[in-house]
Amino acid sequence: MVLILALNWRRTEITEKDLWMYSLKTWLLYSLLFSVAMIKVSALNAAEHDQYDVLIKNARVIDGSGRPWAWLDVATVGDRIVAISRNIDKPARKTIDATGLVLTPGFIDIHSHSDSLLLRDGRALGKIHQGVTTEVLGEGFSAGPALGMRPGGAVMTPQGIARWNTLAEYFSVLEKQRTSVNVVSYVGLAAVWECVMGKSFDRPTEQQFLQMEQLVRQAMLDGAGGLSSQVMTPPGSLAETRDVVRLARQISPFDGLFSIHIRNEGLGVFDAVEEAIDVARQAEVRLDIIHLKIADQKYWGKMNRLIEIIDNARDEGIDVQANVYPYTRGNNNLKSIVPPWAHEGGDKKMLERLASTETRERIIADAENGIEGWYNHYTAVGKDWGRMLISGEHQYKGLTMDRVFALRGTRNNKLADMLDLLIENGGGISTVFAHHDEPDMLLALRQPWCSVGSDGSAYAVEGPLRQGNPHPRNFGTFPRLLGYYSRDRQILSLESAVQKITSLNAAKLNLDDRGLVAVGKKADLVLFDAKVIIDKSEYTAPFQYPKGIAYVIVNGELTLTRGKHNGTKAGRVLRLSERPRDELR
Repeated sequence: MVLILALNWRRTEITEKDLWMYSLKTWLLYSLLFSVAMIKVSALNAAEHDQYDVLIKNARVIDGSGRPWAWLDVATVGDRIVAISRNIDKPARKTIDATGLVLTPGFIDIHSHSDSLLLRDGRALGKIHQGVTTEVLGEGFSAGPALGMRPGGAVMTPQGIARWNTLAEYFSVLEKQRTSVNVVSYVGLAAVWECVMGKSFDRPTEQQFLQMEQLVRQAMLDGAGGLSSQVMTPPGSLAETRDVVRLARQISPFDGLFSIHIRNEGLGVFDAVEEAIDVARQAEVRLDIIHLKIADQKYWGKMNRLIEIIDNARDEGIDVQANVYPYTRGNNNLKSIVPPWAHEGGDKKMLERLASTETRERIIADAENGIEGWYNHYTAVGKDWGRMLISGEHQYKGLTMDRVFALRGTRNNKLADMLDLLIENGGGISTVFAHHDEPDMLLALRQPWCSVGSDGSAYAVEGPLRQGNPHPRNFGTFPRLLGYYSRDRQILSLESAVQKITSLNAAKLNLDDRGLVAVGKKADLVLFDAKVIIDKSEYTAPFQYPKGIAYVIVNGELTLTRGKHNGTKAGRVLRLSERPRDELR
């Protein structure tokens, strides 16, 4: 009552200052009441339990909301956080003294490619060691659907060959195999397109489009988190804007997220972002642009223009967001230098064209000179072979292409020798391209609507998942953000950096019960040493886990203890959209 009277609301003439003061005092009042309520809720939850499963004492808690840190104890029972207080004095099955450590929500990797690797080794070693507790799969080519013209999914697991045709079946296989991380998956436009069209570059008929729409809708009913559209390379690039709109409309009733790898990240980047926004506008869906970048040195320094385009769309009321990874090199394939027309019919047909004298010369000319609207990795890096590094399992892994040519004795017509290299290796070699610059990446990172995802997979430093010479982001994305860019470079506060890998990604995916350290939320938690945390993986020596991650808890289960994976597989498949919104009302 005293607080309410203190508002001093007695005048008949109300000034702007009065309104401002009233709003401020009202906000303070409600903030106080909310804080008191939360303390009471926490106390009531604490009273309900005689013993906790996990009690974390003396932690510097960054809750994921962006608010400043606080010294708190946090307790869990089962898979939930049940108590948060300055001093929790009750017994627990496991007590962790977090003195000197930061406690945050588990990291949500919104852009991951572990679809098959999780079946081969469900421990997700490369991700758990980074603090990742949830992976978002299915970018472009999702595990399902895999039927019709697209071969069914099949992966050799420790228990034998796992097979599936639909996203629902893939989820069931994951649950049977068990994983250490939670899993969300999009349905991939490229997967849907190939199910209906195969390797053909023909224009789909109306009946074929209806089949694609049904496949997208069924995947959403299976629990997909949205639609992922990789329209830079075939078959996704065959989809025109109107086609993407048709398929994106299928996720709108579910409030699914439309995640897009834009059509052109180089000289066509501005038009490509406008296209993505136009799809979101017409389909009435929320949009997340993956690894927002300008990947052609001719346009470096123009990120502010992309940000203006996105901000204008947001002002229009379109929910546009993006993510980045904290590196300036991207991973693709050497065959991306081969023009799109030469890919029709798949790798077998492409290899025939590479070997044919007539088409070979045309391929070389197109790679050298470019084609209107095609993003060409070769021209994007200034035709500098020293900015391409072999990352796949290969005799030349870890070498830049200029060194490869030197070893092969190639002095002239290196494009022709590159085609020979592709022929020798079945049509594809995984390659890292140094094609964007740090100032652009950091400008995007600072935007309030920009989160962080790895674009990586759950590799391991030893065993069967130690493969090739993968991009360092597979092992270092999240510690690099927290250690190098937040602590060392002070690009972001630690609270802001944590928010970009927890609650911001959770909100994009409607993961209402994850992404925050709060009573009632799922107990996905990370403890790290803020003074030590850093990535160790390098382009020429990638197989190194980061430093500083001490504990990882997934759904209430300790999974990483004192920096060591203990084999626990407490992850779950998170089916996000099994019924349309209108059926949920």
